[in-house]
Amino acid sequence: SSSSSSSSDVNSNVLVARSTGDAQLDKAVWQWLSWDKNQKTKEQIESLLQNGKHKELRDRLCCRLTFGTAGLRSAMGAGFCYINDLTVIQSTQGIYKYLERNFSDFKQRGFVVGYDTRGQVTSNCSSKKLAKLTAAVLLAKDVLVYFFSTYVPTPFVPYAVQQLGAVAGVMITASHNRKEDNGYKVYWENGAQITSPHDKEIIKCIEECVEPWNGSWNENLVDTSPLRQDPLKKICDSYMEDLTKICYHRELNMQTSLKFVHTSFHGVGHDYVQLAFKAFGFQPPIPVPEQKDPDPDFSTVKCPNPEEGESVLELSLRLAEKEDARVVVATDPDADRLAVAEQQENGCWKVFTGNELAALFGWWMFSCWKENCSQDADVRNVYMLATTVSSKILRAIALKEGFHFEETLPGFKWIGSRVKNLLDNGKEVLFAFEESIGFMCGTSVLDKDGVSAAVVIAEMATYLEGQSLTLARKLVDIYETYGYHISKTSYFLCYDPPTIKRIFERLRNFDGPQSYPKCCGIYNILHVRDITTGYDSSQLNKKSVLPVSKSSQMITFTFQNGCVATLRTSGTEPKIKYYAEMCALPGHSDRSVLEEELQKLIEALIENFLEPDKNGLTWRSA
Repeated sequence: SSSSSSSSDVNSNVLVARSTGDAQLDKAVWQWLSWDKNQKTKEQIESLLQNGKHKELRDRLCCRLTFGTAGLRSAMGAGFCYINDLTVIQSTQGIYKYLERNFSDFKQRGFVVGYDTRGQVTSNCSSKKLAKLTAAVLLAKDVLVYFFSTYVPTPFVPYAVQQLGAVAGVMITASHNRKEDNGYKVYWENGAQITSPHDKEIIKCIEECVEPWNGSWNENLVDTSPLRQDPLKKICDSYMEDLTKICYHRELNMQTSLKFVHTSFHGVGHDYVQLAFKAFGFQPPIPVPEQKDPDPDFSTVKCPNPEEGESVLELSLRLAEKEDARVVVATDPDADRLAVAEQQENGCWKVFTGNELAALFGWWMFSCWKENCSQDADVRNVYMLATTVSSKILRAIALKEGFHFEETLPGFKWIGSRVKNLLDNGKEVLFAFEESIGFMCGTSVLDKDGVSAAVVIAEMATYLEGQSLTLARKLVDIYETYGYHISKTSYFLCYDPPTIKRIFERLRNFDGPQSYPKCCGIYNILHVRDITTGYDSSQLNKKSVLPVSKSSQMITFTFQNGCVATLRTSGTEPKIKYYAEMCALPGHSDRSVLEEELQKLIEALIENFLEPDKNGLTWRSA
């Protein structure tokens, strides 16, 4: 093999001599071929060069990965803006440099590395291998590394960072993205995902040391270095122990005849959800056999996102019918999000939206707090949080019950940081969520967690069954008590960034330069908030209270009829998302009228503001 590698090096130099006529590209090609030691990805670049595919080479080599709402995320494959061995090494070198500057005790306190079960044969790329390279960069620099010996749910990494007192951690995952993708999610010492300015500073550090250091490619270091520790048993035991802090009805759980089906969507969830149910006193949930074990091809679902609803839950719903189980819980491939379905009296299944589940969780976590709090507990010290594109149902519950509700920018990284801040100031946080089925019950993990959410929903369903209620029936009760909140979220696909920019710039200059629309079809607009520019017409100084986020597009319209609608770009996928919600006061509750009004408004929003035909947007396939 040594002779073949040297001939390949000679071959690379011959190829580099074949100039592309573009000095910047020539340099990038030369760097890639000199630095990449993964034969498969190296060959991908060599082959593009040989075939004169200069545009594709430019696309792959002349831009870098940037931090979105969930860290670095991209397709696996060759190139500086893809996820592969080389870009993961570069990113880790940058993080090493940044942490070394920030923590004098970095090497002693250590760093956590976890990974899911993704992989791509054509690039010889897998989450585990990328995790080993991440660990190698740090071990070669004498940093203590807590490297999990097997795949874990994403929430285990932020949990481990806090439990072990590490300075930071990385999870290699692309969560529920398509199978071609992978990602690199970074957590700070507080157990929350990094936000600015850390992300910007890390990118600068990455750019300062792009050439791999000696030892960075040595993925065997995780097996040989005395500085590598396996935190799996300690963290798993401790996590399950902490989970029982939010278990309130253990006796009921032990006795219930209710049966649950769990699908782990070909990802990491199976073992951990089984253990969580056990910790709560339940019989284990019935697993969907075809989806129980990791499969990087996600071969039984068209996309590995449980948010897509009934179409991807087919196998679990059929199994539940066969087993006479009324509730299905589905964790996404890295087990940080949760979908729930419940069979109704008529035999049909109701798949709950993230906003509906949040109404249930919010009611439940507050009721359990109220029943179990000490005599002198002050409800004004209690908080719940949601991202600004999520339902305002928690705000309605908070207003009536007397606790605090706060909003953050989209992305759980904002929630995690804010929750940590509240806890440090002596506040009690019961629950936080984002509408894309991300839930945080309790504060053991400062990130969304599908494992804990699954078992909390099971306990809730068990408790409600004792009251002769279903989850769906309780949801109606909650809406009747606190006011109906009817929301709809969907998206269009758009693979052309200039088109996306044009759509949003048109909205900023709608009736002339720097003037936002005053109406949308027949619907009058009361206020506009633009998070990209920091403008908010509802504030006296016209400045948004939420921090500006220049790197992504996001505009919110508040309509005269009480509807709030947001258009934004996804931080992890080529999507324009829309979110719309009608909020009614308690007692003003004709659901069908609200639904009809919301539907018409969404149609107007799409037709007037997104113009899908003109802009060549692809509708989400229902």
